[in-house]
Amino acid sequence: MSLAIILSMFVFSLSMSISPGPVNITILSTSLNHGFIKTFPFISGATIGFVLLLIFVGFGFSKIINTYPIIFSLLEFLGAFFIIYIGYKILSSKPEIEVNHNSSIPNFIDGFLLQWLNPKAWIACASGTALFSAQNTNTPLIVFICIYFLICYLSLAIWGALGEKLSIALSNSKRILLFNRLMGFSLIFISIYMIFNIFTVK
Repeated sequence: MSLAIILSMFVFSLSMSISPGPVNITILSTSLNHGFIKTFPFISGATIGFVLLLIFVGFGFSKIINTYPIIFSLLEFLGAFFIIYIGYKILSSKPEIEVNHNSSIPNFIDGFLLQWLNPKAWIACASGTALFSAQNTNTPLIVFICIYFLICYLSLAIWGALGEKLSIALSNSKRILLFNRLMGFSLIFISIYMIFNIFTVK
């Protein structure tokens, strides 16, 4: 396997992991409100969830999706409603200084499920496995999965660190609550757009 292919794997993994999406927005907002440490379980869940999805797609499930495209439509529909749920969590989130014990913070399971119900993650998995699979050996795919695991973890951690730094810049609870509303409504808008596409594009 050439160095050029390995570099391509790094570039693909970085571009897909670092670009804004439902997972990144959730990490940014959660870290802003609750700090990086309390966001780390969600980051871990999202990373592990994605890598397991990548393995799942890479070793055969994509063929089932191609044969029965309604499965992907169903995943999109479920994903849209799960993103609304995450958006509501962010909308109702309060800065750490105001948090009580009943406050709901996105956790490991939320991160894991969000990847499996996130069309962007499925597209990334399908595209990546198509690009970096070989007919006679699984080695390129295994290398790609390992690279993606590292890059995904690092990229999502960067979003978490950015959220914690942003909390300093926003400096007071009113600005943070305004930011929460912006991020929460952004996720809800994404989910509505997804539902609209399901009924108009397909």
